[in-house]
Amino acid sequence: LQRMGFAYDWTRELATCDPAYYRWEQWLFTRLFEKGLVYKKRAMVNWCPNDQTVLANEQVIDGCCWRCGGAVEQRQIAQWFLKITDYAEELLADLDRLTGWPEQVVTMQRNWIGRSEGVEIAFVVPGSDQAPEQLCRVYTTRPDTLFGVTYLAVAPEHEIARQAAASDPALAAAIDACRPGSVEQATIDTMEKRGVATGRFAIHPLSGAQLPIFVANFVLIGYGEGAVMAVPAHDQRDYEFAGKYGLPLKPVIVPEGFAGDPGSLIEAAAYTEKGVLVDSGEFTGLTSAEAFDALAQHLEARAQGKRRVNFRLRDWGVSRQRYWGTPIPMIHCEQCGDLPVPEADLPVVLPEAVTVDGAGSPLGRIPEFYSVDCPGCGAAARRETDTFDTFFESSWYFARFACPDQTGAMLDERANYWLPVDQYVGGIEHAILHLLYARFFTRLMRDVGLVDVDEPFERLLTQGMVLKDGAKMSKSKGNTVDPQEIMERYGADTARLFIIFSSPPEQSLEWNDDGVAGAHRFLRRLWGLGQELIAAGGYETPAVELDGAYAELRQSLHQQLTQANYDFGKHQFNTVVSAGMKMLNAMTQCPAAESAADRAQRDWVLGEGFEMLLKMLSPIVPHITDLLWRKLGHTGAVLNEPWPEPDPAALARSEVEVVVQVNGKLRARVALPVGCAEDEARAVALAEQNIQRFIDDKPIRKLVYVPERLINIVV
Repeated sequence: LQRMGFAYDWTRELATCDPAYYRWEQWLFTRLFEKGLVYKKRAMVNWCPNDQTVLANEQVIDGCCWRCGGAVEQRQIAQWFLKITDYAEELLADLDRLTGWPEQVVTMQRNWIGRSEGVEIAFVVPGSDQAPEQLCRVYTTRPDTLFGVTYLAVAPEHEIARQAAASDPALAAAIDACRPGSVEQATIDTMEKRGVATGRFAIHPLSGAQLPIFVANFVLIGYGEGAVMAVPAHDQRDYEFAGKYGLPLKPVIVPEGFAGDPGSLIEAAAYTEKGVLVDSGEFTGLTSAEAFDALAQHLEARAQGKRRVNFRLRDWGVSRQRYWGTPIPMIHCEQCGDLPVPEADLPVVLPEAVTVDGAGSPLGRIPEFYSVDCPGCGAAARRETDTFDTFFESSWYFARFACPDQTGAMLDERANYWLPVDQYVGGIEHAILHLLYARFFTRLMRDVGLVDVDEPFERLLTQGMVLKDGAKMSKSKGNTVDPQEIMERYGADTARLFIIFSSPPEQSLEWNDDGVAGAHRFLRRLWGLGQELIAAGGYETPAVELDGAYAELRQSLHQQLTQANYDFGKHQFNTVVSAGMKMLNAMTQCPAAESAADRAQRDWVLGEGFEMLLKMLSPIVPHITDLLWRKLGHTGAVLNEPWPEPDPAALARSEVEVVVQVNGKLRARVALPVGCAEDEARAVALAEQNIQRFIDDKPIRKLVYVPERLINIVV
């Protein structure tokens, strides 16, 4: 890393597996517990049989574990949660402040948080011999379709499903078979819909109709209320389920102005657009927007429903049933319940003398670790054997970098000086996981008085991956390239230049050995011109004004510098290198001097241009540029020099190239003086031989002149 010239401050190095680091996140967890932002409950979770641990929803990719790739199952287990949903509104609203983030990442977070406005509706479920009367609450964003409900669907873990299964083993087995294997909405929407009737019915709150209640594999207990009002005429998922089990379809929404049979709209698929209500009692004729408010008010007045804001985001389950992780600093006492480990006993250190055999975490098999006294009553108690999700560590390390030598606190005033991070770089795969958690954690630290900022990262760059032979570089695939071999053969600057030049940073880079050699050739040419200028012994500003080829060369160099500075600001570093290559090409093609006056002009233009080029390329190839800079006679490092800025005088033009069209088609280009009047421009354009050929004595009906850009002749 040092040979490559990476500018790390090694005095700030830290290790998140060091107890000196993770003791502070244990400390923060206990504070959050006291603030009511931490809780423990049994919940249906994503279970990875291979890693023997729970995964957050964000860590399930296409139904598989984000780490090992194994299939994920659904299990009910007790675990610890952080109330990220308490911050959902703020996390969503503050996305508008992240103007320095890629829009793609902002959109992904916005969709993941998933704010929706809807109505919670209560359906009465009459009692039976096995179960009392109860309410089945559903949340919907489409109350306008309420009169189209033909059945209810509940998750396999819903109380109604459990009651139905309690006295019927066959039904219990059928319900168990309805458990979804994934919590991803995209997977649920496309999988085969399965369900089973519970034998119970709900009463429609407005029409009084009896609606059968089904257990369905597309309903998740963790979303909404674990129950949905199924409107098969206006929801494709409900439509497919109804078709499979012969359930009725009742269309209640039609397009505005529609006069046909509503049933014709749903012959092949559900009609999911909004429109005008039909067959909806007193609400018939209202638009969907009008019906939303009218139905919400009607239900609220009768205590049958209420408006509600819902979020797709779920609370962050941070418990992991694995050894490698920070111990969760909680103690369970039969008398006192769950209590935090006292601050004086932190950190709870992960024991290292363990045997990891693949059969779950060994912590639960080490009495010396889990057997403790209750901090409340002193009785025998049990320490928590779950460990934190390792995203816990990566959610605040950037703040700890500001004060890594602080031993008496999690952070100090230096965190407020440095945060938010000016520029953060990370892969797009962290758009939801790490970046969302880091935003959440920053707010937690703010609310316990550790920092003053709301957001952790002011600007974000999501870099692409390095590919070789079309595949991501990976040690397991054996397709890696050893940078030390490149450094030995070509030097570190060649490796840096190739990586920067090969693609924009946000796109993937395909490794190419020929490209590496090409980058090396450019640096040899840079070195060669540098040696020529070093031998010339410096330069002075010429006594006369530049003219001819030297003035054009200086203008070209400053134009390229202007473009490079713009590209630097846009993080388009590959085009910065491209501008540098054009500058070097122009300088190496500079004509030789034929007189002492010409030599003075030539030396000045090349000397100034070369020094601009060295400064411009110094962040990309720091070693060769600094060596050439010093050989040119400078004493300080080139990286400490002021950044090069183009000279406005050099950019000033005496002539501009203007496009000439005949009847809208390009026929010529002419050079015109800057500020050229229309009469002069007309004369120059009409004198062009190719323009005369296309006019061919036809009368000119109109001539449009856009100064310094375009002349269009209409004949």
